[in-house]
Amino acid sequence: MKVILIIPAYNEEKNIARLLQVLCLDYKNVDVLVINDCSTDNTSKVCDQFNVKVINLPCNLGIGGAVQTGYKFAQMHNYDIAIQVDGDGQHNPEYIKDLVDPLVKNEADLIIGSRYISKIGFQSTFLRRVGINYFSRLLRILTGQLITDPTSGYRACNKRVIEIFAKRYPVDYPEPESIMYLKRNRLRIKEIPVVMEARLEGKSSITLIKSAYYMAKVSLAILIDSLRKQIV
Repeated sequence: MKVILIIPAYNEEKNIARLLQVLCLDYKNVDVLVINDCSTDNTSKVCDQFNVKVINLPCNLGIGGAVQTGYKFAQMHNYDIAIQVDGDGQHNPEYIKDLVDPLVKNEADLIIGSRYISKIGFQSTFLRRVGINYFSRLLRILTGQLITDPTSGYRACNKRVIEIFAKRYPVDYPEPESIMYLKRNRLRIKEIPVVMEARLEGKSSITLIKSAYYMAKVSLAILIDSLRKQIV
């Protein structure tokens, strides 16, 4: 099976080298693609030191646009499985096999790495935990399935989901909205326990004001999407 690992990155020069070192050493059978989202630091130069594919976006598209670029590439090159890993070092690569195995066994279409199953390791900030719990409850009401970590960007999906995400992927804070979209179209989602690390360098771009916008915008998008007809 052709497997690609998609890493969206914006100003991650201090974090991404550690991730790429592990991936290039331990996952030689997996193609690595970094989507450099028009970083203003040396992220692109750091990636060039490793034998990985890099797409340097000419303008900043945000997390949704960067990730969708990776899925478009995966579809164009006929990959069977795509794995999504953040470039900030919070996603431990040792769980990649656990993410892929259920897809190989055809147990689900999308696998999400959740930090809230075993509840070990970095559990995020208090503010973000409030938002995560809120979206978990909202999605359970609308879909009937409990997703414990709906904002997790540590994911793996099969070819069917690659094709869907290549055509349509939410722009702002996309993970909860994309879950609603897949569930509405009767795709199978499964969570597996992972341990996440705290960001070592830099800081998150999500502020208090952005968090309020996030809650309102994504809630509305999820509610609207739940009312749409199945199209897949």
